[in-house]
Amino acid sequence: MADIQERIAKDGSKTFTARVRLKGTPTQTATFKRLTDARKWIASTESAIKEGRHFKTAEAKKHTLAEAIDRYLKDVAPGKFKQAELEKRIYILNWWKTEIGYCLLSDISAKDFAACRDSLLKSGGSQGNPLAAATVKRYFVSISHVLKICCHEWHWLELSPLKDGVIELPAPPDGIVRYLDDDELARLTAACKQSDNPLLYPAFILAISTGMRKAETMNLYWREPAAPPAETAWGVVNFAENCIVLHQTKNGKRRRVPIVAEALAELQKRQKVRRLDTHLVFPSPTHPHKPIELKKAWATALKKAEVDNFRWHDLRHTTASYLAQSGATLLDIAAVLGHSTLDMVQRYAHLSDNHISATVENMNKRIRGV
Repeated sequence: MADIQERIAKDGSKTFTARVRLKGTPTQTATFKRLTDARKWIASTESAIKEGRHFKTAEAKKHTLAEAIDRYLKDVAPGKFKQAELEKRIYILNWWKTEIGYCLLSDISAKDFAACRDSLLKSGGSQGNPLAAATVKRYFVSISHVLKICCHEWHWLELSPLKDGVIELPAPPDGIVRYLDDDELARLTAACKQSDNPLLYPAFILAISTGMRKAETMNLYWREPAAPPAETAWGVVNFAENCIVLHQTKNGKRRRVPIVAEALAELQKRQKVRRLDTHLVFPSPTHPHKPIELKKAWATALKKAEVDNFRWHDLRHTTASYLAQSGATLLDIAAVLGHSTLDMVQRYAHLSDNHISATVENMNKRIRGV
């Protein structure tokens, strides 16, 4: 015997919980977003039970979620993630162990994960906290991968309780774009030039001229190092082609960044007076094989320039915003910033409205034969 229960969420979305009850076997349930998937699951499950292939609890009753997490952190995560990401996953997965790690895999359900979602949202602060939605999503991405491995590689589960996004997660807010207006740019440029730290202005002008991430800027070399830094972005200056070649980036792809005008001039000046005990463009004065820390000099420059609520990463937003206002397409901006999709640059779309209007007007002129 089987049945399907339809549930409607507050936002109007539907889920379908399918239940299979056959004599002599435990009741099996699963929840889906589509009615057709629920019906397919019922047919497949009934067939598997009758043929003796479906005995979900055999392995699932032997292992808890905590055991699955421990095995994942020992055998899977170290070879899949870089150190920084690995540390984040360890922290997140330990949270899951604390919350519901005691549950057998056979007993854990979407209901348990929904309760954890609500707990995360409450602990994240007020509902207006812009980090809350992104944080919750990160927690669920991490545990979802553990359950996926349980299903496909270890065969501890036949179906993940998080399969097909049955848990409704809060929508992330639109990305916050903070960029320098013309007056702020002029004041901050002057403050960086006047800084007691001679590397602040070259690093600043390079970052804002190229849109490179902070790690990419700080881990820049005059020539390819014998032992490239592990677990971080790094690149090499190529004066022959007036560009920087980033060999390691956040998305794992190699990227070529043009350097022109003031940024190129500053790098050429730095090369003439560069330190000979390191290949880094911006080395630490005390540890030449490590990048310099500009935090104090940067904070001083911001204060002197009277620029508030501005981070180094916002220089990247400034680059993208100026590109959009200058008529660059979203594809152009994505290429400069090193994004593999257009999703991350949609936030700059409204800044190029005037350019788009002009383009459409020119097209219509051509249609009219003007």
